[in-house]
Amino acid sequence: MSDYILSCCSTADLSEEHFQSRDIHYICFHFYLDGKPYADDLGKSISFPDFYRAMENGAETKTSQVNDDEFVAYFTPFLEQGKDILHVCLSSGISGVYNSARLAQQQLQDKYPDRKIFIVDSLGASSGYGLLMDTLATLRDQGMTVDELYAWAMLHRLEMHHWFFSTDLKFYVKGGRVSKTAGWVGTLLHICPLLNMDNLGRLIPREKIRTKKKVITRIVEQMQAHARDGADYSGKCYISQSACEEDARAVADLVEQAFPKLNGKVLINSIGTTIGSHTGPGTVALFFWGDERKD
Repeated sequence: MSDYILSCCSTADLSEEHFQSRDIHYICFHFYLDGKPYADDLGKSISFPDFYRAMENGAETKTSQVNDDEFVAYFTPFLEQGKDILHVCLSSGISGVYNSARLAQQQLQDKYPDRKIFIVDSLGASSGYGLLMDTLATLRDQGMTVDELYAWAMLHRLEMHHWFFSTDLKFYVKGGRVSKTAGWVGTLLHICPLLNMDNLGRLIPREKIRTKKKVITRIVEQMQAHARDGADYSGKCYISQSACEEDARAVADLVEQAFPKLNGKVLINSIGTTIGSHTGPGTVALFFWGDERKD
């Protein structure tokens, strides 16, 4: 048994069963649906289908990150048990939660000077962040110390690729990421934007692709271009999706055909309520280990 806790935020978008099976602890973000507060608790307070159905029906969403006081309350029991902590945060490129965790770290380090508290900015999101956590759990189980695991995470976090596409621009317009005119034209022409995470952990539009069929092919081509060992990629591959499992399955099928040495089948997760509050339904995201993200 390790002498430290491996931890992340609920925005890593893995299932409760997955977190438990890998002995990964997590702390929940918060969101509001038409003003009613919920914990981003992996679909327990409100199911993912109900959440996305409410968005489709016009419900207003707002998200709230974990604050430093919540982190202090969350970390303290582990420290009192004599455990060190390695906590990995949602990307600082899309959230301020890393700063909250660092503030809590500073407060607690003075109170527990004999304990180690490491905070990592994942520079990732959703199940890409989740695949990073799954990999860290494997390395922990293989005997890495908390210091070694922290160093490994900092060295390799940019090798986790995040590629996204959306078939519904409505919520990108609503969130101000796409203008109303561009959204109207894009919808009329069946344009599906392809985005990825850059080396600062920001979500960056890369291509405007016409038709869902073509963007599904294109996202797999990006994996072929960037995956570690190319067609011989033997790592895991995760997909997350928001109320469009058929599209996610189409991507997974192409990935499994193109990469016969995959470590198991492609795992499809739901995009959680925090990330989903901003993407809305109709988003598919593909995650895999590859070359270092440079821009």
